[in-house]
Amino acid sequence: MSKMRYSRRSLLKTGVAAAAASAFPAPMIWAQEIKDITLRQFGTGVSNLNEVGQKVKEDLGFTLEMTALDSDSVTQRAATQPDSFDIADIEYWICKKVWPTGNLQAMDTSKIKNYDKIVGIFRSGKLTPESVIAQGTAPHTVGFTSGPGGKDFVAEESGWMTLIPTIYNADTLGIRPDLIGRPIESWTELLNPEFKGKASILDISSIGIMDMAMVCEAMGEIKYADKGNMTKEEIDKTIGIFTEAKKAGQFRAFWKSFDESVNLMASGEVVIQSMWSPAVTAVKSRGIPCVFQALKEGYRSWGGGLGLSKSLTGIELDAAYEYINWYLSGWVGGFLMRQGYYSAVPDTSKEFMTADEWGYWFEGKPAAGDITSPFGDKLAGAGDTRDGGNFYERMGRVACWNSVMDENQYMVRKWNEFIAA
Repeated sequence: MSKMRYSRRSLLKTGVAAAAASAFPAPMIWAQEIKDITLRQFGTGVSNLNEVGQKVKEDLGFTLEMTALDSDSVTQRAATQPDSFDIADIEYWICKKVWPTGNLQAMDTSKIKNYDKIVGIFRSGKLTPESVIAQGTAPHTVGFTSGPGGKDFVAEESGWMTLIPTIYNADTLGIRPDLIGRPIESWTELLNPEFKGKASILDISSIGIMDMAMVCEAMGEIKYADKGNMTKEEIDKTIGIFTEAKKAGQFRAFWKSFDESVNLMASGEVVIQSMWSPAVTAVKSRGIPCVFQALKEGYRSWGGGLGLSKSLTGIELDAAYEYINWYLSGWVGGFLMRQGYYSAVPDTSKEFMTADEWGYWFEGKPAAGDITSPFGDKLAGAGDTRDGGNFYERMGRVACWNSVMDENQYMVRKWNEFIAA
């Protein structure tokens, strides 16, 4: 722990502390200080996992208290209660709502050891030099600010990030192939009357509206200038199409949490729905057929990162930077990638995965043997390949990012009318 960048000023705040410092070697005091530190983190259940908190205690020595909330609650807390947390584990579309409040502090990229290894999606917006940047709130558009006190967003890599990126994925529909019995190739299938009463969509407005847009555009009903920034007319038409389907009995349920989506699919009550890759993984771990279905129109994507409260200072701030560097050093990335997510720094994650795991999850290669989750559940067997192919095939086919629109308030109101209809 002596490697941590501690400020002696933060340790010698009082006369008592000064006297203690003169009596004991500095590393001993620092070790004691570290032991007593607790950092409070909140975010969605996707990455706020007990295993991460336990590993932090083992490797770094301090306590990480983790609270899992749904996306809307995460947004509200980050925007209104900056003194209630130290670290916000949030998505980039949420950052667009939260950053202008000034509740988070800009982070110095020179303190991030693996900054140069962060994938281009979060830096330039391009996965490869030839990539076309997708519609919506692409992470790099809200990833940088002008300086230490900035409340703005800047287009270039400024040396000051709003969030340090950690996790992301390309999302699509989950299906029960055993209960459907035929190929599914398009987003339009979500509204196919064949699945009346057995379809579902997530009840998180900023994400659900994007899934709706993927369906409506695939149906040929609407051609959006930008699915991530709809006009009022586009919002009305999109919601209208889904409200009509809802009134016709198309949907079994609307889910807000990871566990709800898993239970709906595992029970067979739903056979096609908006779904996150690890939720499909969770269903498969129960021995139930479930596919994260690649679709011809592409994926809806999201990315998340760690932000620091403006109230975080001193040794706690130093500890938070150490935690972020540890997060990007590979163990967490490997843990998350074995559930189907991607790490912002794949190179370090590879060191915490077997060659077969890396081949299956990242390179899209057939598994040589059993592929298991971090919890030991079998997810695939020899010869199986990952749904959607390799990293570049999946992340290279992103059609839109989760977004906050200019007409966000109007969209939320119309979304609530849809849920209540």
